[in-house]
Amino acid sequence: MRNTGTKSRKTTVARTAHDINVDLIAIVAAVTNGEPRVLTIGQRDALPSGPFEFSHRSLQSGLRDWVEQQTGHPLGYIEQLYTFADRDRIGARRKQRNISISYLALTRQDAVTASRKSHWKSWYAYFPWEDHRSGTPDALGILQPRLIAWAQAASDASLRRERRQRAAIAFAFDGRPWNEELTLQRYELLYESGLVEEAGTRETVPTANTSGKAMVGDHRRILATGIARLRSKIKYRPVVFELMRPTFTLLQLQRTVEALAGRLINKPNFRRLVEQQELVEETGQTSLDTGGRPAKLYRFRHAVLDERSVAGTKLPVTRA
Repeated sequence: MRNTGTKSRKTTVARTAHDINVDLIAIVAAVTNGEPRVLTIGQRDALPSGPFEFSHRSLQSGLRDWVEQQTGHPLGYIEQLYTFADRDRIGARRKQRNISISYLALTRQDAVTASRKSHWKSWYAYFPWEDHRSGTPDALGILQPRLIAWAQAASDASLRRERRQRAAIAFAFDGRPWNEELTLQRYELLYESGLVEEAGTRETVPTANTSGKAMVGDHRRILATGIARLRSKIKYRPVVFELMRPTFTLLQLQRTVEALAGRLINKPNFRRLVEQQELVEETGQTSLDTGGRPAKLYRFRHAVLDERSVAGTKLPVTRA
């Protein structure tokens, strides 16, 4: 009896292991000419990805292998982002559990080897409501009444209030301030309300200019997670320098931070914070690519990263 039970247990474990599929997914981000971009592959707006195989030495090495194979680009800075294993999300099969382990990689677009299989896309093409650098996006004016209608369509008063409050906090309704870090919460609300293509509902989905371009499977949700992480992280860690060239002007640095945050920041406040944190140092050279008088060139003080691990290019509270 004891041997029979052991055999049964082993069979169950083997069957369970066989039904789990582990994918490694990379968000490779860069900022070029003041525009945040993400590296995609194929013609269907997919993030570089591939299965975790027995031959891979580790999760990270497996991810690096897949990204280099699919884009020709060896990864530099990389950090694990999040593990997705929801049974009710896109791509989940009834008899197979899909686990997606995502990573965030930062690079410079000009450092990437050209490949016909990969493309750089503005991440605001997927999230048009996230870019507030030129004021409130038109997409919000279209999405707001639809979200309110979705909230009012709830079955009871308590759920109606809960939906309306979540929408107001995430999308800055009812006089609430815009929080750039709530990128994932906003996408999840649009998914739940059926206002993005990936939700697969029969409701009328707004155009791509409003609801953003769809991505393969759950990749847009993963990208939203990466954007939220990066927007939060630039406030307390100097990771933004992974996106910069070796030398840069302070205006180029500010424009990069603004591109990531999706809003303008106060120029004097920004420069004062950078100087106070001693994150950069002058190179003694100037740039003639400013369109005006020459601007001083700076470089990142790498010693700062070792000496002050909590330093960062903090975003000023005041807007421009």
